Amino acid sequence: MTEAVPFTDNVRDLSNADGYQFEFRCERCGNGYRSAFQRDLRETGQSLARGLGNLLGGRFSQLSSAADQLLDRGTNSAAKDRAMRQAVGQIADRFHQCRGCGDWVCGDVCWNDEIGQCVRCSPVLAEQLAQLQAEARRAQISERLGQTDLTAGIDLRTPSVARCPSCGAQSGGGKFCQECGGSLAAERTCTSCSAANPVTAKFCSECGTPSGP
Repeated sequence: MTEAVPFTDNVRDLSNADGYQFEFRCERCGNGYRSAFQRDLRETGQSLARGLGNLLGGRFSQLSSAADQLLDRGTNSAAKDRAMRQAVGQIADRFHQCRGCGDWVCGDVCWNDEIGQCVRCSPVLAEQLAQLQAEARRAQISERLGQTDLTAGIDLRTPSVARCPSCGAQSGGGKFCQECGGSLAAERTCTSCSAANPVTAKFCSECGTPSGP
């Protein structure tokens, strides 16, 4: 009976024509490791044989072609099985499989060694407490800020205008334009009947009196 080849579901095959390499990633944070590249000595020999065959031609070319046909490049080759087994051995101690969710996670960041599960299933108490404290601080700051008067000294009754009605410059706040000195009031009181009119009105909407300059 042949030996079983260990494998995981968080592995990506990076092997190429020159050899074998595998990448293992944490299924929680995405951090990972690559196994050391294992050169395929048979493929290296075949490359040399092909080079000699192309150089010398004739019988050497026939031999290299026959060897190419015998070389097993399948994904289930014995050479690749050995490479996979060796790669898993190199990386195995860096990962743990959580019995709670079944994910393979890295031991450095995502594993709760005290509980024996990933930190998604069993969060580290100190880290969880720090996160909850931060959320509570944000909520308390927001609540206290809502109770704090930040409008002292600001005229909230007089409508504000973004641009000076006289010169069109950005108003910058206040009662008078910083560019031309014109009034920034959004309304103007009629000198005849005291009705409030838009500052751009040429005549009073109540009595028809012309607005001043």
